[in-house]
Amino acid sequence: MFDPGALRLIAITDDLHDGVAGLVARAAAAARGGATMVQLRLKDVDARTLVEVGRALVTGLAVPVVVNDRVDVALACGAAGAHVGASDLPVAAARRIVPAGFVLGASISGDADVDNARDADYVGIGPVFPTTSKRDAGDAIGVEEFARLARAAGRPAVAIGGVSPDTVRPVFAAGAAGVAVIKAVFGSPDPAAAAQALRSAIGT
Repeated sequence: MFDPGALRLIAITDDLHDGVAGLVARAAAAARGGATMVQLRLKDVDARTLVEVGRALVTGLAVPVVVNDRVDVALACGAAGAHVGASDLPVAAARRIVPAGFVLGASISGDADVDNARDADYVGIGPVFPTTSKRDAGDAIGVEEFARLARAAGRPAVAIGGVSPDTVRPVFAAGAAGVAVIKAVFGSPDPAAAAQALRSAIGT
């Protein structure tokens, strides 16, 4: 049974500049600080490396791990689920090949993406605020558009893009089930303190 509470603070990985062990240590620190889920996102590595990192995260963390884009890698490394974008395997198709209880998230940046999210457990909507963490993120949509798309999707919605302790409260007031961050946690020299600051700003 999917627990929407796991969406409260999703920490998305950045890169392997400190190796697999370093990334796992930073992810563990983020979880200690209050991250409720970790999303494995490494755009510039091969599938074999993704599986290696995924298995290390699944083994080393007490919070759920989901894999960005790659349902196959998520299955291979024993992750809790996968998060897919508009150009990835459609959610309905993924649902047919994953086991019961496998978590599927879907990205939404506009109305064209809403139908794909119908079979998802949750949606990630954004970028809500301007961001430099994702090169192809597009223009910021703002809090009001986030709220509109969340209503249209009819699924627990996670705000992504430019989220910081200063911006979390407006998105939760707009109905967010959680927030997802890259730089705000993994870009910090102290991921535990960064996650703790976000959770304090969220208020729960």
